[in-house]
Amino acid sequence: MTDLTKMGEKARAASRALAAAGPKKDKALLAAAEGLESGAEKILEENRKDLAAAKAEGMRPALLDRLAVNRERIKGMAGSLRGVAAQKDPVGEVVSGFTRPNGLKIEKVRVPFGVIGVIYEARPNVTSDAAAICIKAGSAVILRGGREAYRTNTAVEEILRASLRKAGLPEDCVQLVHDVSRESARAMMNMTGYIDVLIPRGGKNLIRTVTENAHVPVIKTGWGNCHIYVDASADVNMAANIVFNAKTSRPSVCNAAESLLVHKDIAPKALPAIKAMLDEKNVELRGCERTRTILGSSIVPATEEDYGTEYLDYIMSVKVVDSLDEAITHIAKYSSGHSEAIVTESYENARRFASEVDSAAVYVNASTRFTDGGEFGLGAEIGISTQKLHARGPMGVSELTTTKFIVTGNGQIR
Repeated sequence: MTDLTKMGEKARAASRALAAAGPKKDKALLAAAEGLESGAEKILEENRKDLAAAKAEGMRPALLDRLAVNRERIKGMAGSLRGVAAQKDPVGEVVSGFTRPNGLKIEKVRVPFGVIGVIYEARPNVTSDAAAICIKAGSAVILRGGREAYRTNTAVEEILRASLRKAGLPEDCVQLVHDVSRESARAMMNMTGYIDVLIPRGGKNLIRTVTENAHVPVIKTGWGNCHIYVDASADVNMAANIVFNAKTSRPSVCNAAESLLVHKDIAPKALPAIKAMLDEKNVELRGCERTRTILGSSIVPATEEDYGTEYLDYIMSVKVVDSLDEAITHIAKYSSGHSEAIVTESYENARRFASEVDSAAVYVNASTRFTDGGEFGLGAEIGISTQKLHARGPMGVSELTTTKFIVTGNGQIR
């Protein structure tokens, strides 16, 4: 019997207790929040080891930012746990109900999935966020983080498991896979009978690998090739501020903008203004020929690959387009279906963009960086779903439940 099989059996047993845990779930989450704060020094110590190893292996600065933990981020992790605890418990919620002519009362009720698997990369906050959301949703969780964050994740896992014990719940409601080889990830993809749904959270390659190889049902959370289109009628200062925020506030996250499209009529004015702001962060622009004509030959020529790349770095592709139609067509071809934005003063163009662009979140005159469960008022999220079945966009607690029908009668037979 493999270790993962044992973990699956423990998770399945723990999930039955968690499904009926009620207020104990919130008690565990609040204890975990306190544990993260009181155990901050231990987490930081382990994170320093992870960072040192990642730097020695040549990890890019933007990815090091994803891996790094500081006291402020630990405080944010604890805050997310408290936020999840404060949310309404979705388990048992009656989604709809009706009575049939024969007197049968039929209710559609939210229930836990059972056991959720999460495979993710070098972001330690995912360990606490994912565990918290799964606990609140009444499901046990098996977490498989990236090897880069192994030490940090282990420190967080210990706090989570101790908090579950304090609340009188099985500590196996949360388990971290300590084998961070590729084989362990592939094994999780085949844990039918133990894992009810698998969620990959990370870059394009991870998500593709999971969706192509998993036998367990998958909820696909999206890598983000996010676009901003600056329309002919756009306010240039607004456009520059939005692009600067969307690209540089935190370039290593999935809702950061990677591609910029600018209408030809405003490009001579907008592109220099946008570049001037991006230069403050030394953003490398990779542009089409018309972009290079406006901004100069120092701009790196864009390739076909550039337009479909999630850089997660201070790099951005740029293309001058002839029309809104060309912008929408370009987005349809290259987008990952995550988040897209238009900057415009035209109500008609805003309406068309919002209607015709097929992504999980579409913005009018706002940064793509708002695609986040907390920013949407949904609390912590397990990821941004870019698929169209079950859930789309930020996936919070309610999206991590399924439903069943409860039918009540008084002796009816068919």
